[in-house]
Amino acid sequence: MRPTRVTNMPPYSPSLLQRLFSLHGKAALVTGASGGLGSAIAEALAGAGASVGLNGTSPAKLEAVRAHVEASGARAAVLPERLDDIESCRSLVRQAREALGRLDILVNCAGINRRAALEAVTPEDFDAVLSLNLRSVFFLSQAAHPHLREAGGGKIVNIGSMASHLGLARIGVYGMAKSALAQLTKTMAVEWARDGIQVNCLCPGFFRTPLTLEYFWETPHRKRWLLERIPARRAGEPEELVGALLLLVSPASSYITGQVLSVDGGFLAGGSWDPDGD
Repeated sequence: MRPTRVTNMPPYSPSLLQRLFSLHGKAALVTGASGGLGSAIAEALAGAGASVGLNGTSPAKLEAVRAHVEASGARAAVLPERLDDIESCRSLVRQAREALGRLDILVNCAGINRRAALEAVTPEDFDAVLSLNLRSVFFLSQAAHPHLREAGGGKIVNIGSMASHLGLARIGVYGMAKSALAQLTKTMAVEWARDGIQVNCLCPGFFRTPLTLEYFWETPHRKRWLLERIPARRAGEPEELVGALLLLVSPASSYITGQVLSVDGGFLAGGSWDPDGD
């Protein structure tokens, strides 16, 4: 199945641009939708016209996201399935397909981190981090594949990390999972291109969310380290991630697949040893 292409329309016309970025008639499943980035992603998808299945660990937060989605005029379904075993992953995809009537988009945003020096990592920590950050993504995507193919093609976006690119202390297992996720993205893109499915990895930089405030942005030495290395000299805000996300899930990205895209304020571009203003 070939992906749908936009043809026979004048370039950059309003109707073409609207069609390129519209998600009307599409259905998306977002894991991690109760988190700071996941909730912003889910609400952005709804704002672009998609129906959204919301999966996460906090029922109260999922209900709040559902209310925001429905306030925008979109349809939402709360799907609080756990992702700690393979059958649960498969069940979640089935539930999303049944609740939404179809499935066109999968955003794998759920994740956990257990920070520890390498010598202090326990087998339980190792298994938990790999299970949610990597294994669940593999089996959710595998389960979603036939539904995306049935829909005539679709989009998978895996949410990576700066740890997909860099070695960072005390997150060795998390970094291993996120770097493997970037490589898995490329293999999925290669194998599923024939089905009209584009698969990309979106890597947030250091964003301000409830989970990062205390560890990064409210701890002086870590905040200083980050601000000295991020050319933008500030944290990212969740709404600053959704532009790239909407590109990767919309028809505008029909020829973009297998890419690892970072939204990081310039962090990976490098840095300067000159003081600001010189």
